[in-house]
Amino acid sequence: RVWQLRTRVKLRFLRECTRTLPNPVFLEHRARKTATMPKVKTERTRQHEVVQRQNIAFRTELGQHILKNPLVINGMIEKSAIRPTDVVLEVGPGTGNMTVKLLEKAKKVIACEVDTRLVAELQKRVQGTHLHSKLHIIVGDVLKSELPFFDICVANLPYQISSPFVFKLLLHRPFFRCATLMFQREFAQRLVAKPGDKLYCRLSVNTQLLARVDILMKVGKNNFRPPPKVESSVVRLEPRNPPPAINFIEWDGLLR
Repeated sequence: RVWQLRTRVKLRFLRECTRTLPNPVFLEHRARKTATMPKVKTERTRQHEVVQRQNIAFRTELGQHILKNPLVINGMIEKSAIRPTDVVLEVGPGTGNMTVKLLEKAKKVIACEVDTRLVAELQKRVQGTHLHSKLHIIVGDVLKSELPFFDICVANLPYQISSPFVFKLLLHRPFFRCATLMFQREFAQRLVAKPGDKLYCRLSVNTQLLARVDILMKVGKNNFRPPPKVESSVVRLEPRNPPPAINFIEWDGLLR
């Protein structure tokens, strides 16, 4: 009986060890797989590394929140439907995360930037590449600059100039085809608000009078560096052509 009891205890102990200890064949396979599988960097990872290397102190008082997520950048460019013959206006190019991709799609990119530090960074990114000849930079405040001819506008705007820029854009002649713009989410909601909505206002009336407006996507704070205090949305504007037969300045004065 004692012998049988000892045998049972040994068998139970061996079963418990088998359950708790990993299979050595499995461990060898996992080690081999880990050793032979290199880490694949995604486009998002590469973009984040570029942003980290730039090491620039961004001035949030100027609305400098650099869009770092390539998925959002690609989405904005895709929704813009850029043709190889298009001239693209980009406002607030920052360090060029979006600019480089626009240059690959368009015939020419006109980038308007007020901060000379970011202008230097942008020039550095395209220097010595085939994209350099396709880039023209306007250094200065876009609200005080005369806009050149362009087909498409794509912009990650400083949010404090959103309203004046929208109307500068919509009153620009000759007509452009469309604009894909990043705004503070509440501002974007005001652009598309309908009569009776809580956010319906003079901005809603005037924008929809001059253009067709759609919200394309919501963008969270963590897609920017440094992250802003507010959520964002991407909006598409298509100017109405021909425009309504009114004097816009008189009309706007009436709404006030």
